[in-house]
Amino acid sequence: VQLVESGGGLVQPGGSLRLSCAASGFTFSNYAMSWYRQAPGKERELVASVTSAGGSTNFADSMKGRFTISRDNAKNTVYLQMDSLKPEDTAVYYCHALGRLGRDYGMPYWGKGTLVTVSS
Repeated sequence: VQLVESGGGLVQPGGSLRLSCAASGFTFSNYAMSWYRQAPGKERELVASVTSAGGSTNFADSMKGRFTISRDNAKNTVYLQMDSLKPEDTAVYYCHALGRLGRDYGMPYWGKGTLVTVSS
């Protein structure tokens, strides 16, 4: 099983980034997918999540209106579009999968993370 994040980097305040998470080794469409982040010295927090079929999304309050989560089950990939970035969005962003169907129910997987730095 692998979750491989990409798309992180350095961006100026007000800028945008699009993170991708490519999944392999499990039935992607059986899993709800989420993005978490962890800033230096802080606990990991939920950023956004999307259901297994992509019909419903959920966002942390501070990200609503700025971030968009989407998934392409044909490509086994989940995306996080981040707009209007702020310095406080600086963190390592992690991809997370949680089984929601059949024998996969409750099974969790984590990616290794990608660093996003928002700074001028």
